[in-house]
Amino acid sequence: MRRCRLLTLLLATLALTACVHQPRPVAVAKPVEKSELDALAYGRRAPDCRPPCVAAAPVVAVPAFAPVEQHSYALDTGDKLRIVVFGQDALSNTYTVDAAGSLTMPLIGVVAARGLTTRGLSAAIAAKLKQSFIRDPYVAVEVDTYRPFFVLGEVTYPGQYPYVPQMTVEKAVAIAGGFTPRAFKDRVSVTRKFHGVPTRIKLPMQSAVQPGDAITVGERWF
Repeated sequence: MRRCRLLTLLLATLALTACVHQPRPVAVAKPVEKSELDALAYGRRAPDCRPPCVAAAPVVAVPAFAPVEQHSYALDTGDKLRIVVFGQDALSNTYTVDAAGSLTMPLIGVVAARGLTTRGLSAAIAAKLKQSFIRDPYVAVEVDTYRPFFVLGEVTYPGQYPYVPQMTVEKAVAIAGGFTPRAFKDRVSVTRKFHGVPTRIKLPMQSAVQPGDAITVGERWF
């Protein structure tokens, strides 16, 4: 009887030992493919995904300011123009747009320039010459000196200044001697003509200045 009990205990011990040393199941993570990593990291699917992928919107760099281009620039009082009529030295010269928005040339007299581009003025001069004196005139017009701009308000030296291309409000204020201690330095008021109508707008310091602009620097309240 004692031998039977010992044998039973021995068998039970062996069974428990086998259970202890039996390897437990291990959870194996499924390898994440590159396409899935892209989806997790960037919120989009890979090119071979289904449903069809949506292309990311391109990033477009916007310039801080746009320079004045002569072919689209509207002429006005104060612009100085270099006009060349090929084969006609007596007509080729530098002309200034007067207060009435016109210029006066030999032989053809007054030519309206306000609101025209350099191309438009070239066509207008050629049309007048063709009516009177020259059968097939060729006229070239370019801006020699842009009309001035004005800086007013809380700057050291308010007044009129010559315009140069690619000028910003910040540069215009610097030309006028910088801000006074009471100046509001974040934005300025600019009076600019739109379709011949003076309009006042608010602009940040990196905005482009146009010829003829009147920039007013305001006073801060505290």
